[in-house]
Amino acid sequence: MIRTAAPADIPDIQALIRELAEYEKAPNEARATDEQLHEALFGERPAAHVHLATDDETGETVGFAAWFLSFSTWRGVQGIYMVDLYVRTTARGRGHGRALLTELARICAERGYERLEWSVLDWNRPAVGFYESLGARPQEGWTVYRLTDDALAELAKSAD
Repeated sequence: MIRTAAPADIPDIQALIRELAEYEKAPNEARATDEQLHEALFGERPAAHVHLATDDETGETVGFAAWFLSFSTWRGVQGIYMVDLYVRTTARGRGHGRALLTELARICAERGYERLEWSVLDWNRPAVGFYESLGARPQEGWTVYRLTDDALAELAKSAD
């Protein structure tokens, strides 16, 4: 049901990313090209990893987890930061999301990583409920900040 993505999976990964962007009400935010994904996932120095969930009967790709390595200065070891977890609406409730998270937890345990972290949109109550059913807890007191587009460019220019 769960396998590591290969270069030939780029079209499926791209489709899942676009579906996720639609679900999260941000379809114009998903701008990565096939070439960018290929380089990021399968280039000389991969920046991220993807695991795919497939339907046992049809073999169709029905979900994915995208992740990269993080590091905790407090714990002194690496961890996994999951960028995306998405299962197609037609395949939800059949264990694919749990299986993807279980695989990432297995990787953490195998490699001695002490954290598996991710962000979830506040309004996505089904996801919050799912994550909490697995024992995950929100990190109270923390707010995610992000610099992008013009703000990022302006700050970078101020270094001159």
